[in-house]
Amino acid sequence: MWLVGFDLRITLLAVPPVLPLIHRDLHLTETQVAALSGLPVILLAAGALPGSLLIARAGARRAAIAGILLTGAASALRGIGPSASMLFGMTLLMGIGIAITQPAAPSLIGRWLPGRIGTATALYTNGLLVGELLSVSLTLPVVLPLLGNRWAWSFAFWGVLVLLSALPITWLSHTLPDTAGDPHTGWWPDWKKGETWQLGLMMGGSTLAYFGANAFIPDFLQATDRSRLIGECLTVLNASQLPASLIGVLAGATLAGRRQPLTIFAAAIFLGVGALLMQPDWAVLLGAGILGFCLALLLTLTLALPPLAARPGDVHRLSGGMFAVAYVYSFVAQIATGKLWDTTHFTAAAILPVMLGALTTVLATTRLPAAVKNFEDRAEAPGTGVVSRVDE
Repeated sequence: MWLVGFDLRITLLAVPPVLPLIHRDLHLTETQVAALSGLPVILLAAGALPGSLLIARAGARRAAIAGILLTGAASALRGIGPSASMLFGMTLLMGIGIAITQPAAPSLIGRWLPGRIGTATALYTNGLLVGELLSVSLTLPVVLPLLGNRWAWSFAFWGVLVLLSALPITWLSHTLPDTAGDPHTGWWPDWKKGETWQLGLMMGGSTLAYFGANAFIPDFLQATDRSRLIGECLTVLNASQLPASLIGVLAGATLAGRRQPLTIFAAAIFLGVGALLMQPDWAVLLGAGILGFCLALLLTLTLALPPLAARPGDVHRLSGGMFAVAYVYSFVAQIATGKLWDTTHFTAAAILPVMLGALTTVLATTRLPAAVKNFEDRAEAPGTGVVSRVDE
C-alpha cells in the first residue's frame, strides 16, 4: 500500500518545479498552466466511476496494478517533442491511470487491515507524501542537471521509476486477499446518500488547496520578484507533510472519523495563507510549512472515511463517488481562479484556490457527525462509533 501511494503522486508533482520552463518553452497562458495542473484532477473525477466498475469486475488489486502501469508509461511519454499536444495528451492518459488506481486503495485497506483502518490509511498516505516530496525537491537540484536541464526528460525519469515499482507491488501482493471480481457486484455510487457529497466536498476542498498551492505558488513568487524561493517553498510545502503523516500513523485510531480534527486543520490553512502573503522570506516558508502540514492530515483523515462509513463490499462505490465529486469541484475551481488571474493580473489571485479549498472543507465538516459510524454494519449497535471499530 505504501508503494501504491508513492506511485499516485510522484508523476503529478513533477510538473510544478518545471512550470516556469514549460511556460517559457511552450508559451502557455496562465489559464493553460491551470489546465495542465488541473487536467489530471478532472480525469481523476472522470475515471473514478470507471475505476469503481473495474474494481467490481476485476478486483481492487488487479485494477490498482493496471492503473500504475498506465500512469508510468504515460508520464514517461509526456515530454516527447516537446510539444503542447503531446504534453496534454499524455497527461490525460496519466490521469486516467491514477484515476483507475485511486478508488482501489480504500478497498484494499478495508480488505487487508479492517481493524486498523486509520493507521493503514496513514501509511498509504505517507507513500503519497514521500512521492510528492521526492519529485518536488529533487527535480530542480538533481534530476534536471543530471539530464542536461531538459524538463521533458525529467518526466521520463519519474515515469520509469513508477513502472519499476510495479514489479515489487505485483510480487508482494500476490498472496494477499483481493476484493472478488463479480459481474453482479454494484459499482455505481449512491448519489442520494448525503455522505457521498459531503465526503466529496471535504476532499475536494483540501485537494483544491493542495494542487492550487503547488500550481500557483511558483508563478506567484516569480510575479513578486521572489523566484529564488520557488524551490525552497515547494520543498517546505511537501516536506512538512511527512511529520503530519507520522502523526497520522501514531494517532490514526484516535483521529480517524472525528469531526473536530478535520475542522481544526482546515481552519488552520488560513494561517498559512496569511504568512504566504507577508514580505519576509521566513514568513513565506513558514506559510508553506503550515499549509503542507494541515493538508496532509486532512488528506489522511478524509481517505480513512470511506472504509469506516461503508460496508466492506460498498467501499469502492463510496470512494468512487467521493473522488468524482472532489475532483470535479477542484478542477472547476482551479480553472476559474486561473482565468481570474489572466483577466485581472492581480497576483494575490494565485492564493484564491487555497482559500476557497479551506473554506469548502470547513463548511463540509460542520455537517459531519461527531464520530462517523458505519451506517450499515453498525446499525444494530447504537452508540458504536469509529474509534471502537478501529480498535477492534
